[in-house]
Amino acid sequence: MELGTKKRLTHIFDPASGRTVLVPMDHGMAMPAPKGIWDIRKAVDDMHEGGASAVIMHKGLIRASGLENANTDMGLVMHLTASTEFSPASSTKVLTGTVEEAIRLGADAVSLQVNLGDANERIMLENAGKIADHCNRWGMPLLMMLYGRGGLIRDNVAVEVVAQCARVGAELGADIVMVSYTGSPGTFERVTAGCCCPVVIAGGERMDSTRRLLEMAWGSLQAGSAGVSIGRNVFDHPRRVALMKALHAMVHHGATVQEGMEIVGED
Repeated sequence: MELGTKKRLTHIFDPASGRTVLVPMDHGMAMPAPKGIWDIRKAVDDMHEGGASAVIMHKGLIRASGLENANTDMGLVMHLTASTEFSPASSTKVLTGTVEEAIRLGADAVSLQVNLGDANERIMLENAGKIADHCNRWGMPLLMMLYGRGGLIRDNVAVEVVAQCARVGAELGADIVMVSYTGSPGTFERVTAGCCCPVVIAGGERMDSTRRLLEMAWGSLQAGSAGVSIGRNVFDHPRRVALMKALHAMVHHGATVQEGMEIVGED
């Protein structure tokens, strides 16, 4: 690993715990922007107050986020791929940014998404390989978000599917892979065991239960995950700063689910 990559990863992972709490804020590209990120500056400030390790966003939002003026101790990941729900091929992610742009905008890492099983999977894999090469040249950490969607995939959270997603990211050269949670520590351990780079879980669809969210985070940590990457379920939460503090305590300090609930202020 290049020295630049190692140094930038210290802005993403806590040196003491070796883990991370990421907050994706790229949702406004693929769908109507959730209310929690309408005011992107306020959302970033709140995530920083709660102890987020880094935020993930497209290049345009970086300029609007106020990150150049404050919150400099929080990491920044620039997302490089996109699609919209209006497209008949909405699962096909295309490149919308470069590693060089991310460097100019002060990013500590870049991210991209690959949907395995999509009819255009080959295009996304090819782009991922190219970006991995560019990241190696520039010493830029690469986060790959990988999901099983379409094709022959019937259950996108089946352990075999998620494990394959994680492994593909590692084989392509990712420094971090982000995948769906498989539902239990026992099954997710098969995912982390077969992946030779840090694995974080995605927050997924909006949940109606804070406890369920914390149980998912706790389960992944018990299975060896390197942290969480949760967007809507945090920034759209009515007590989002407290929830971020709870996740921070669980990921970095080993807090239990019940302790997390107490931090949030719920039973």
